Amino acid sequence: MRIMAQVAMVMNLDKCIGCHTCTVTCKQVWTNRPGTEYVYFNNVETKPGVGYPKRYEDQSQWHGGWTLDRKGRLQLKAGSRLRRLLSVFYNPDLPSIDDYGDPWTYDYQTLINAPAGTRNPSAHSISALTGRDMDVKWGSNWDDDLAGGPDHAAGDPDLAGLSDQVKLAFEQVFMFYLPRICEHCLNPSCVAFCPSGAMYKREEDGIVLVDQDRCRGWRFCVSGCPYKKVYFNHRTGKAEKCTLCFPRIEAGQPTICSETCVGRLCYLGLVLYDADKVLTAAATPDPRDLYEAQLSVFLDPDDPGIQAEATRQGIPADWIDAARRSPVHALIARHRVALPLHPEYRTLPMVWYIPPLSPVTDIVHAAGYDDDTPDQIFAAIEALRIPAEYLANLFTAGDPGPVQRVLRTLTAVRAQMRAEQLGQDVPERLAESVGATRTDLADLYRLLAIAKYDERYVIPPAHAEDAGRLMAQHEQLFCAQPGGPDSFHPPAAQEFRDDGGRLHLNLSPQGQS
Repeated sequence: MRIMAQVAMVMNLDKCIGCHTCTVTCKQVWTNRPGTEYVYFNNVETKPGVGYPKRYEDQSQWHGGWTLDRKGRLQLKAGSRLRRLLSVFYNPDLPSIDDYGDPWTYDYQTLINAPAGTRNPSAHSISALTGRDMDVKWGSNWDDDLAGGPDHAAGDPDLAGLSDQVKLAFEQVFMFYLPRICEHCLNPSCVAFCPSGAMYKREEDGIVLVDQDRCRGWRFCVSGCPYKKVYFNHRTGKAEKCTLCFPRIEAGQPTICSETCVGRLCYLGLVLYDADKVLTAAATPDPRDLYEAQLSVFLDPDDPGIQAEATRQGIPADWIDAARRSPVHALIARHRVALPLHPEYRTLPMVWYIPPLSPVTDIVHAAGYDDDTPDQIFAAIEALRIPAEYLANLFTAGDPGPVQRVLRTLTAVRAQMRAEQLGQDVPERLAESVGATRTDLADLYRLLAIAKYDERYVIPPAHAEDAGRLMAQHEQLFCAQPGGPDSFHPPAAQEFRDDGGRLHLNLSPQGQS
């Protein structure tokens, strides 16, 4: 057993109002400079929708993430090393700027310098990349709030197989918001895809970063990431991505997107996991079993044996305590109401989501259900406007069972708290019907509804005294790989393999990016 700590995030989609505050603050802090006009480390998408870039979820087109070969071994979905070598100078799996939308501004000088006259001057849209006049046809959040839904929403890959059930007529439509950042995966395909070793996953906290000094601009990381959360800066010729605000994390502070979130939907904390199980979990044959397989990788921080072993392996005591108090671990592993985004990509993502539960009370009363009967309360889930099958395509590789279980649990929380606050009797079988106790449901309510700042963000600060030890490991463990003089990786994480060749995580000194 090799115990490692990972900083992870959970987002409660029931609270997202689509205000894009997280997008704006992230943009101002990290990508407000030349070359990143089209870059959004954090963006909020309307679902159903095609996403950013267009149809990024369609891996039959982009070939991101991992797949299994005929012998059941993990390999990059982009194909063999030979195929990738042949595509060095032309990568057919790379999104074009049209898939993102050419960023634009306006020729304001036309207005400012226009001479006096009777005709009103107009400012034409010009490309922020080339400076030329352009006709705006697509961009980030172009289909926000289902704008142009009949034309665009049908292109959502998650609607595949649901055309008979889901109708996009506006009087019957459903929608919700999906904030997205880099998943900082346990099994990141971007790291495995990078030929220069510039992409690495920090050993101390699991954050995936890009070493700008070593990046050669091959852009394989862009096509290798199935979530398309790695971007290419055309000014610097380097790849860039979400850093999970690691300078703030190291200081024990939440990410800027979490800090400024209006709906307070983000939770940050530590998760302990067994690194030796990552390869086995990612290679689970049936994609529908990947959710449970990833859960099996996580360790119980309240187990005295796990605590003793983590201490022996060098994890600081305050980090172990933070893992015990982690809201992320509670939502993912204890209450099991958070789900991973597209586990079928086999990257084992570490940004999880609580699926949205449409308002239930009105449906219950409209259907004549009795609030005191749990089965009738849960029957309302089948009448929700957001189909469980659609949510399953997002979070459980198409298996609606876990999604329905989560929705039933969330419904039970609402039913119990409503009864308590109205002075009514709580149905006896309510908690038991979802495999919980009344205390569990009350604890889940406290965490989801009224948790304070220090309960939503449990982030232990980095240990400065470990900087020397990490640097020493960094220098001692480096070994040359066949990729050339710039391809160095420490043999610290042997779970990442590619066509029989071993690909390791790159250990960076604390704070380096």
